[in-house]
Amino acid sequence: MNFKLIIDKEADEEIIATVHSRSALTDEIEALVMKYAGNDRIPAYAEDDMKMLSFSDIECITVLDGRTFAIDSQNHRYRLKLRLYELEAMLPSSFIRINKSTLANENRLDRFAVTYSGGVDAVFKCGYREYVSRRCFAQIKRRFEGK
Repeated sequence: MNFKLIIDKEADEEIIATVHSRSALTDEIEALVMKYAGNDRIPAYAEDDMKMLSFSDIECITVLDGRTFAIDSQNHRYRLKLRLYELEAMLPSSFIRINKSTLANENRLDRFAVTYSGGVDAVFKCGYREYVSRRCFAQIKRRFEGK
């Protein structure tokens, strides 16, 4: 199986998949493409309700107990049906990895706080805190120093 991705900001977006036959994988790819459709929103679930959550309203996306959650600007948690690596591929470049299981919206970061144990926490505008791994913190520092 081959995969080819061409990024051209001038061309119209088009997704073509050439396969031998329809399968569960092709159905999943089709559903993902049709669900995204170039929007800047993602379906999010809170109990029995579904909400289209805008990327700009998301503070961070994290994995808790094996399930993916988005935390919004009011510190509400919404369940997402996509995996973290799938979300990372579709989110804008303002989302950065801060540890193995969390993506943060750098536009919604308030500050980084040092903990008593010598670690670093990312503090978001809504008040939510998440630890930052040392490796990711080094990459974040390089990214911010480059701006």
